[in-house]
Amino acid sequence: MAQTAQFGIEDILYKQGALTADQLSSIKLEAVNTGQSAEAVIQKHQMVPPGKLLSARAQLLGVPFISLEGKAISSDVLNYIPESVAGHYRLVPFDKKGDKLFVAMADPLDLQVIQFIEKKAGLFVKPYLSAPEDIAKAVSENYSQNLTSDVTSALKEVNAFTVPTKEEVVEDKAEVIHEAPVANIITQLLEYAVKSRASDIHIEPLDDKTRVRYRIDGILHEKIILPRGVHDALISRIKILSSLKIEEKRLPQDGRFSFTSGKAIFDLRVSTVPTIYGEKVVMRLLPKTTTAPTLQELGLRGMAFKNLEMQIVRPHGVILVCGPTGSGKTTTLYSILTRLSTTKVNILTIEDPVEYQILGANQVQANSQIGLTFAAALRSFLRQDPNIMLVGEIRDAETADLAIQAALTGHQVFSTLHTNTAAGALPRLLDMGIEPFLLASSLNAAVGQRILRKICPHCKTQVSPPPEVVDNIRRILGNLLPKDKQIMLYKGSGCSECGKVGYLGRVGIFEVLPVTPKIMQLILERASDADIEKEAVLEGMITLKQDGYMKVLEGVTTLEEVLRVAED
Repeated sequence: MAQTAQFGIEDILYKQGALTADQLSSIKLEAVNTGQSAEAVIQKHQMVPPGKLLSARAQLLGVPFISLEGKAISSDVLNYIPESVAGHYRLVPFDKKGDKLFVAMADPLDLQVIQFIEKKAGLFVKPYLSAPEDIAKAVSENYSQNLTSDVTSALKEVNAFTVPTKEEVVEDKAEVIHEAPVANIITQLLEYAVKSRASDIHIEPLDDKTRVRYRIDGILHEKIILPRGVHDALISRIKILSSLKIEEKRLPQDGRFSFTSGKAIFDLRVSTVPTIYGEKVVMRLLPKTTTAPTLQELGLRGMAFKNLEMQIVRPHGVILVCGPTGSGKTTTLYSILTRLSTTKVNILTIEDPVEYQILGANQVQANSQIGLTFAAALRSFLRQDPNIMLVGEIRDAETADLAIQAALTGHQVFSTLHTNTAAGALPRLLDMGIEPFLLASSLNAAVGQRILRKICPHCKTQVSPPPEVVDNIRRILGNLLPKDKQIMLYKGSGCSECGKVGYLGRVGIFEVLPVTPKIMQLILERASDADIEKEAVLEGMITLKQDGYMKVLEGVTTLEEVLRVAED
């Protein structure tokens, strides 16, 4: 719709509710008095977020707006416009449907450039407005990304791929992974996962394409889009490697295989699940040679470290590590066991799966299909003359009861529990049917934890926080923060080392709740987790949020990360 001369970007923002009537009047007045455009006035005073302003400009120009943040672009689409042209004219193609090529442009009204692209690509161009910095980042990430170019070259070799029959599946899997162009794509995807320190690879079928996402430092990143036609061949090849049934596409399946990259060997746990568009595969990478980090390397320090140290050297009792899925509970337990493992103790573990190998420990893989559950293994462990036992997770009342009984009969028991806080573990066990007097006398400590991303040291910059953020930090930390301390925050600006995200690596935040006489009394009274946490804080416990805020002030992480993982 054509706009009148009097109707500007400020009017659009006012109609959208992004500006008040007073702001609208002041913008128009300043624009007249200074000769600046209304958009320049809005930008100068930062009246609306940049994305909102850009969207309003797109509406004014009569073109759609596209945000390229985190958007992976198919190599097929990128091939229509060379990188040199995209960089020079500040544009990037991001999708194609039929005879239309969708292009994000800094100047979507440049008809000369649009005609040039149409002639070069042989397609009709549908221009979109996007931020120049987003376009530059998209060009840099998608054209220059080794993953895209390597996979593109492999895709050129893929023609009519047929799913192999059982007779065609060779025995040597190391040979299988390199024997076809499709296998070459898998190799490139795995190599990239190793380089980028990814923990999981997601291969997901969509309506008209297949996307590949990597979980890096706990966050999923969309990295590449593959043509839909190659999906079935890709899944079949992964199934061959994992010893799964390639003809079974209706039921979920689990398998595993090994992959070598340089000198490192990785175990890959493979899970398939049928979706409405086809089978989705998730591959989890587990480095075989990785040893568990120390407790200090995990991020434990100060009073929390001291309290946990005191508890793990006690000869009997239960220590629980609590947190949601993916919060690093198992890694913390491995760190503790690695420290305790000597020739003088007998350590037995039941895990699902065994993720690290602990020197000197007897590790057992749970298998519920044959009856080897956590509870069944715990019973047999008691006949193995153990000193220390690790149970991967307390999932039911039977396992909880056996763990408590083992602790009461003079053994050290370590396990995990899915609760949000350390204090939440106590009412949860009571709810499972454990008697309060048994829990009070057997539980040594509960540890709450989360994992958050660390600021990239290569692009770390200092920022001054606004007054309300400073007040919030002082309120949360209270007496832990000296009153005269100047508060400065840090962030990562994004560089090639961290893949432009500003974060590199991860660290834990912890709260350690030792079971003191007063906490024991609260357990006997079946107190709520809020009351237990309140008493623990009075006794000196540093909460998850406080530990996170202290790491923020030290420049280890950002406030956004702490609030992402530890906000109630």
